[in-house]
Amino acid sequence: MSVHRVMGIETEFGISTPGHSTMNAMAASNVIVNAYAAAHMPLGRRMNSWDFLRESPLRDARGFDLSRSEADPSQLTDQDIGLANVVLTNGARLYVDHAHPEYSAPETTTPRDATLWDRAGVAVMAEAVEQVQSAPDGVPMVLYKNNTDNKGASYGCHENYLMARQTPFAEIVRLLTPFLISRQIFTGAGRLGKGQHGQVLEFQLTQRADFFEVEVGLETTMKRPIINTRDEPHADPEKFRRLHVITGDSNMSDSATLLKLGTTSLMLAMIEAGVLNDRHWYPQRPVTAMHQVSYDLDFTWQIPLAFGRSMSALQMQSDMLEAARAFCGNAPDPETAEILTLWEAALICIQDGPAACAATMDWAAKYGLMQSYRHRDQLNWDAPQLQAIDLQYADIRANKGLAFHLERTGRLKRLFSDAQVEDARVHPPTSTRAFFRGECVARYPTEVAAASWDSVVFDIHGQEALSRVPTPDPLRGTQAHVGHILDAAPDAEALLRALGSQGR
Repeated sequence: MSVHRVMGIETEFGISTPGHSTMNAMAASNVIVNAYAAAHMPLGRRMNSWDFLRESPLRDARGFDLSRSEADPSQLTDQDIGLANVVLTNGARLYVDHAHPEYSAPETTTPRDATLWDRAGVAVMAEAVEQVQSAPDGVPMVLYKNNTDNKGASYGCHENYLMARQTPFAEIVRLLTPFLISRQIFTGAGRLGKGQHGQVLEFQLTQRADFFEVEVGLETTMKRPIINTRDEPHADPEKFRRLHVITGDSNMSDSATLLKLGTTSLMLAMIEAGVLNDRHWYPQRPVTAMHQVSYDLDFTWQIPLAFGRSMSALQMQSDMLEAARAFCGNAPDPETAEILTLWEAALICIQDGPAACAATMDWAAKYGLMQSYRHRDQLNWDAPQLQAIDLQYADIRANKGLAFHLERTGRLKRLFSDAQVEDARVHPPTSTRAFFRGECVARYPTEVAAASWDSVVFDIHGQEALSRVPTPDPLRGTQAHVGHILDAAPDAEALLRALGSQGR
């Protein structure tokens, strides 16, 4: 009956090299990641790397493993192909993924923490750009927290939620599909362009909807499914599954990110508890509904459902909120109460129109900017100025990004101070194993050879073999669990002795 669960966000950033149009995007992304890593490691020491040992990207939640010969190369994420791939002091992973720099935030246990460490990723990327451009041979680079180049390419913002393994996957598909389709009304980042190539210059709610082509599947870069079946829990597979949600937009609005994470966590809690078994929200044509909800700026389009009736996305979300309120009871914990309040407020303001949502929803903030220019200058939707707004809204440069401008002028609500974001950029969450991972990188930078979500690998001077510390439980390795051990260990060798003596 709570939003609390292990969760986190992975964000691929759009990248541009003005004046260097022939520069390879993968090479540019490599420069970005290496620049940040080099600025935060001891002089003369090689960077830590990613530990691929326990990766299993081809395991499917439907009960089989896709063969490597059948997999698209983009799915083979368990291979080290020589691109920058490092672990940060805040427990995050910073690497090059599919020709984009990606920040994978550390695991947290609340939507608000997950939102904060996601925002810290923007600060990481902004500093990386500054490092590149301040170098004597620096190349101008711009990063965007968006999801498409409007030329047919899309890059992801993937949410991850740890779930109980005993929950039938078929029930996740049946109940989460309509939720992911309908939640677009408050999670969308807004896009000028319809179709994968943005060929129809009209506004829609989301950046990602047009790129989904199937209902269920393993892929993330082609034939994208609404429900992704990748079964790689990074935890005890007998107890947990990691639900990999790939439908969401990259949000600049803190409020939109918080609501996206919080409402999804509540839906998963209800699915796990089996309290929605009598609900019939599944669309007749889910992929079509995904597209049409994103196109529906009036929120009146009726989604045809599998059992003969129909309802709008707004009605569906209201129905889900009502179920969540009943599920959580009269005295939910503060974090859950906050999400329920925000969820209700979001649905009310959507009914009142875009202007009422502009302080919390990216699509509404962006739409308001475009409409003001259209009315002032008598512009049609194909005006280049509007396309520039679409892109510049997601520019992560503090002095250029339009979302940041709206925050500074009080028109887009901000949930965290500069000091909070800076602290999250440097330090890990304290409530998950990310604390152990990040603190090891910070305290023993010359001795951490590699790490992953479920391991830290040490290279101890004088020892021939590497030492791997498994971290399979996301809720161990917290500050409460190992903080005192870390404080008493002046080096990694002492840490390993202490961990061994305590059987951890």
